[in-house]
Amino acid sequence: MDGQQYITLKDGTPMPKLGMGTWCLGDYRSERDKEIDALRAGLDAGIEMIDTAEMYGEGKSEKLVGEALRGYRRENLFLVSKVYPHNAGRARIYRSLEGSLKRLGTDYLDLYLLHWRGSVPLGETVECMEELVRSGKIRHWGVSNFDTSDMEELFQEESGANCAVNQVLYHLGSRGIEFDLMPWLGERGIPVMAYCPLAQAGALRKEIMENQVLRETASRYSITVMQLLLAFVMQQEGVAAIPRSGSREHVLENVEAGNIVLEPQDLQRISAQYPPPDRKQPLDIV
Repeated sequence: MDGQQYITLKDGTPMPKLGMGTWCLGDYRSERDKEIDALRAGLDAGIEMIDTAEMYGEGKSEKLVGEALRGYRRENLFLVSKVYPHNAGRARIYRSLEGSLKRLGTDYLDLYLLHWRGSVPLGETVECMEELVRSGKIRHWGVSNFDTSDMEELFQEESGANCAVNQVLYHLGSRGIEFDLMPWLGERGIPVMAYCPLAQAGALRKEIMENQVLRETASRYSITVMQLLLAFVMQQEGVAAIPRSGSREHVLENVEAGNIVLEPQDLQRISAQYPPPDRKQPLDIV
């Protein structure tokens, strides 16, 4: 990369603006070597952040990431994993985290997220997260798939305002968070971590890949429509992106997209094709 971009967390820690997602990675043994090669290609190209979860393949993705990381300096990496909601209470979270750490081959996480809301009270999860920070097992904690009302409830809990990140679905074709959630988070210094920033290679909005304005704009920058989608997300203030990274070719395309600066008139043009909503939208979740 020409130069890694960062977002500054509330405590001053720099978090990379571009990472690699690992949903579905590790599911098939036949793809293992290809997926490890893709992750290492990203690391070698300057990507420092990898996002995974105990849910992904019931630990298979974490194990794959751990294998890919062998030989790389841990202090240069920003590792993110997520805990199942039913494991996010005092009875299970410590064992859950230890399992994730073991599979990843590390003794701490840079960021540990509650994957989505479940039946465990938020206050209990926050208390456990704070204890894990004090123990050094995690550096920061956050949430995923939390809408504005969820964040408001979280902030009513003691130490709830220590939430560092909210990871949600966000791409050009799904901009509901721009109406209320993104401004709410921005006012409190909490970055958005966008999953599916490429709309799952267009699968979430099938027409997006054929949109003539997007294709013409991408052509002017000599990039693909998928790279254009990623560049759009990356240019949003306070937003990091974690596109899924299953092949070397796509990872290196993502790296290139991270260096693209879209001109204001082009941002306006593509935004007009998929405008932000003018009213509250349900949180998009995959």
